[in-house]
Amino acid sequence: MTIFQAIIMGIVQGLTEYLPVSSSGHLVIVPFLLGWTFPEDQIFVFDVLVQLGTLLAVIVYFWNDLINIIIEFFKSIAARKPFETPEARMGWLIILASVPGGLAGVLIKPVVEAAFSSPVAVGCLLFITAILLLIAEFIGRKERIFTSITWLDALMIGIGQAMSIFPGISRSGATISFGVMRGLKRSDAAKFSFLMSIPIMLAAGLYSALDLKDIANLSSFLPVILVGMVVAAIVGYFSIKWLLSFLNKKPLSVFAIYCAVVGALVLVVSFLR
Repeated sequence: MTIFQAIIMGIVQGLTEYLPVSSSGHLVIVPFLLGWTFPEDQIFVFDVLVQLGTLLAVIVYFWNDLINIIIEFFKSIAARKPFETPEARMGWLIILASVPGGLAGVLIKPVVEAAFSSPVAVGCLLFITAILLLIAEFIGRKERIFTSITWLDALMIGIGQAMSIFPGISRSGATISFGVMRGLKRSDAAKFSFLMSIPIMLAAGLYSALDLKDIANLSSFLPVILVGMVVAAIVGYFSIKWLLSFLNKKPLSVFAIYCAVVGALVLVVSFLR
């Protein structure tokens, strides 16, 4: 992978990590459509580690919320009143929502890695993202706000995050969809989706970092990863800002149509090749 390719992939990651269109799917689709071929021992590690760039973006964007949640979370534990404040309670909800995805990541990692090498699988899974977005848009009441999130909401949204371990099923798309299905407003479901992405993305990045030792020519590959991460962080920050504004006014069905069109394009190109 060259620096230029890392920049393009970083832009793709930054744009699509928080938009409900599957960043992992696009990291498979874009090289496929451009005819780029990467070493198998590099591509999965790059795709996971470049997410640390968008992780930095969401931490910076929600810095004040995160600090308040972390402080109140530990204060409440020290006071032996773990659910006393809304911020402390939100900390526990984020942890609960992270459990399904964490278990899925550990238990089915080989299956997921195989999907990263199959554009056809990604094309098919994009249709699942489209279906989830459409169902959420048409059955969700979109009345409840961020502070009304319950334990059951967090668990259901966490199941959505577990589904998105496969490239093509958008993490933000699945989690926002499950939140909207539970009655949350689109932008409030998105905010919880972004906050709950922090533990799982951090864990996935650290877990994938263990695979770096198996990569040939690691010293020349590290700068490529760093470039991709920096680009993803910058683009990801503005992507978050744009999406939260968009969801206050526009429906999820716009992204459903996009996922269906891209999925169909990938399947057609695969068939023709």
